[in-house]
Amino acid sequence: MILHFNDFTNFVQTLNNMWPGFKKYIKPLLKNKFFLATIVFIVFVGFFDQNSLLDRYQLSKRISQLEKQKEHYIEEIEQNNRKMKELQSNSENLEKFAREEYLMKKKDEVIFVVEEE
Repeated sequence: MILHFNDFTNFVQTLNNMWPGFKKYIKPLLKNKFFLATIVFIVFVGFFDQNSLLDRYQLSKRISQLEKQKEHYIEEIEQNNRKMKELQSNSENLEKFAREEYLMKKKDEVIFVVEEE
């Protein structure tokens, strides 16, 4: 968006017209040392502190990502445990798994690997 000189001058005039109303409310606040100390404290805690609000937000995002990753790995571990129990319970399943995953064969067999596209 491009501002023209007329737009800017209208904006400045509007601010000048509104300033006396703001001046009467803002000037006493700027002279109040407790208000200024509170503002400085809020800015410091929000942006510059070791535990700033920005850092806390980034850390909470990271925690949620790690929790999702944790759930994924727990699910994967459960699947692997189920497969392991299945393989240990039946020798036919173990043989099937070895043939499919590791392309193992018996001495008198020939294996053809077919890749689907």
